[in-house]
Amino acid sequence: MTARLISIWNRINASYWFWPATFCVIAFLLALLTLHLDRSGAADSLSDVAIIVPARPDGASTMLQVIAGSMIGVAATVFSITIAAVAYASGTYGPRLLTNFMEDRGNQLSLAAFIGTFVYAIMVLRAVRAEDERPSTIQDAMASTMPGFVPQLSLLVATAMMLGAIAMLVFFLNHVPSSIRINVVLERIGERLIRKVRSRFPEDRDGEEADVPEGGFEVPATRSGYIEVIDYSGLDDIARKHDLSIVLTRQAGDFIHPTIALARYCGKGGADNDIEDAIAGCFVLSGLRTPQQDLRFLIDELVEIALRALSPGINDPFTAITALHWLGAATAQLGVRELTRAPDDFDRDDKRRVFPRHLDFADYVGIGFGSARSAVAASPKAALAMYDALENCAKTIRQPRIKTIAAEGDRLLAQVRTELHGPDLAMVEQRYDTFVKAIT
Repeated sequence: MTARLISIWNRINASYWFWPATFCVIAFLLALLTLHLDRSGAADSLSDVAIIVPARPDGASTMLQVIAGSMIGVAATVFSITIAAVAYASGTYGPRLLTNFMEDRGNQLSLAAFIGTFVYAIMVLRAVRAEDERPSTIQDAMASTMPGFVPQLSLLVATAMMLGAIAMLVFFLNHVPSSIRINVVLERIGERLIRKVRSRFPEDRDGEEADVPEGGFEVPATRSGYIEVIDYSGLDDIARKHDLSIVLTRQAGDFIHPTIALARYCGKGGADNDIEDAIAGCFVLSGLRTPQQDLRFLIDELVEIALRALSPGINDPFTAITALHWLGAATAQLGVRELTRAPDDFDRDDKRRVFPRHLDFADYVGIGFGSARSAVAASPKAALAMYDALENCAKTIRQPRIKTIAAEGDRLLAQVRTELHGPDLAMVEQRYDTFVKAIT
């Protein structure tokens, strides 16, 4: 159940309807509140403030109509600009980045502010009444006079919301071009990856590899898709309730289909369909990968940007260099973390009942630097930057893992020798010699 809620929240967080819908509800309730205060006389003291000039019915109606009309027009323009920016970014940097821009809180709140102001203005506009209007209720018809009604407090709040919407528009016009700058895109991905590494593997001490139970009964997948979220706490509750050990054979980000085993469980009893259904229910599948529990997804985003930048059609080695720098920073964080232990691995009694599938340091280096190696080797500038990133990683990581960095440097040189020749090759070989001396 927890995994399903996390998955739903991820989808809501990457949508353009949640915050506008929330602001519409808030604006509707705020309009009811301010109109009630105006009708009850609680806002009559505003007439004593010299700086506030009371509005007449015609002026109030015109002002609210202008606010409502302009806000819905600006909202449509903002949505069009946002979709154009998202299409440009996903087409230029890669379709994997679409989720990053959909989750951009600045775009979501800008659209929500304009729509919320529109709803508030419409709600207040319907309450404005001129003196010569026909009665709308029996009470008004029975009254000897039917004075006009202008909700001064509500109109003042509408004016304040309009000014706030204008400020939001200025912010939006600056935010959109800034958010699609490649350096900003890489910075957000890199910082998010580093935060995920720190939260997923908070320990910086050496740990012993857990003794994974052998045998057991497999839990097959019942449908196809990517594993989006795994409910580790739910798996621990199942293991505790039935006195089991659950070994995961797949991890978040893996693609599965029926007959592939999600996990296997070991216990005193035999196979149990109810246990298998409960374990399978802790895996949420979807048609796409997300960075919620999948570090490889964020690494792939950096690699994809580097590969696109180094492609013959774009040929932008400086963007690839920036991607390699962030990839090196994340690899350095992985190099000082204990990758065999995570907070989800143990229950409240510090007893391990669930055994997730963890990648080791060499796997992460291969997913990152290894995946970008072939394209990097064809660019002298990118190859030099990759050696810089590898050398900086080796300065901070643990000694046994330096061998992995050294091996990656060796593979890069071997790839470079098949791609470059002449002075470019000599320059990279000289940098490789410096790299070897630095890490040894």
